[in-house]
Amino acid sequence: MTSSIRPGDHPPSVPAMTDELVRELERVRAENRQLERALVSHATVDRAIGVLTVLGRISPDDGFTVLREISQHTNIRLSAVAEHLLAHARGAALPDVLLGELHAALARHADPRARP
Repeated sequence: MTSSIRPGDHPPSVPAMTDELVRELERVRAENRQLERALVSHATVDRAIGVLTVLGRISPDDGFTVLREISQHTNIRLSAVAEHLLAHARGAALPDVLLGELHAALARHADPRARP
């Protein structure tokens, strides 16, 4: 038997999506949103590490450690600390709690040869 569908004809109707397919689509969309947020957060953290390496004259590994320590000691999300540091690099004031932890963490990780 040959198909009677010709160009311009509408294809036969497709059965409605099942509940399972709808749930899978919702799961994939939620995962996609989560991955997008993680990508943005990762980029923010990377830029903040760059700021710390320049301002603190430390390695990128130490920059991440400093960022993590500030986050842990202040109980502020890592990405939020990174956002504050980036704003500070652009001239915004750094909250006192972060400023104190920043100085303490940089002192712990500073290269002794870089001190005057």
